[in-house]
Amino acid sequence: MKEIFDQLSGNCSRLTTKLYSTSFSYGIYFLGKEIRQPIHAIYGFVRLADEIVDSFHQYDKKFLLEKFKEDTFEAINLGISLNPILNSFQKVVNQYQIDEELIILFLRSMEMDLSTQKYTPELYNDYILGSAEVVGLMCLKVFTHGSDVDYEYLKPYAMKLGSAFQKVNFLRDVKADHQTLSRNYFPNVNLAVFCDQQKQEIEEDIEKEFAIALTGIKLLPASSRNGVYLSYIYYKKLFAKIKRLSAEKIMTERIRISNTRKVGLMFDSLIRNKLNVI
Repeated sequence: MKEIFDQLSGNCSRLTTKLYSTSFSYGIYFLGKEIRQPIHAIYGFVRLADEIVDSFHQYDKKFLLEKFKEDTFEAINLGISLNPILNSFQKVVNQYQIDEELIILFLRSMEMDLSTQKYTPELYNDYILGSAEVVGLMCLKVFTHGSDVDYEYLKPYAMKLGSAFQKVNFLRDVKADHQTLSRNYFPNVNLAVFCDQQKQEIEEDIEKEFAIALTGIKLLPASSRNGVYLSYIYYKKLFAKIKRLSAEKIMTERIRISNTRKVGLMFDSLIRNKLNVI
């Protein structure tokens, strides 16, 4: 019975989310019950691709990513995969009619991480589109329950939220990206002499995107609004913590929010949403 295998696949995606991201696990928990599993499936797929390019240094990452890409589209076309994460993901792609172009753009950004890039403003925007904005659009397909009208209307807001999240990630991980992975996503920035003025310019860009994204969050269906708002609040708190530190400081440590603080944010977000004051 494939139903049992599908259940196993869903559990694998949920466990992947839990192991890799407590913040997204909390956010997904506050989504409507019927859309939690599809979002777990999307996260599991994204996480697996990201692990290939970020963690599997002792293996042929180019080969693994190409194999993953082939397996992904084979799973979508066949409606099944023996890889539980891909089996879970293909089910969501087919059920919610997620455009394969979004998947192609995402995997293209992952390919960019296989080699050292000198990011121009154009490449920077392309990378963020593929690595973050299209992931937001995949989730939006689920949030809007197949409504093309709602999807198209909310699309710009979802892209801005994904972009803001990714740019906060860049600042949070700047030390590891630069020193461990030899990456620098910021165009026209030399991280060896990263300064407060450059950091402030990046932060101003993020602030604008967060403001636009919040407008869209308020327009989401009730089943997804609270979970997305919680993720937004978590990232805003992380961003505020980063803003308080100097450029020199964030080049020496990875900034994070404690799990205890995340729980507090979770309940504050829930209360705000109930009172309609987000």
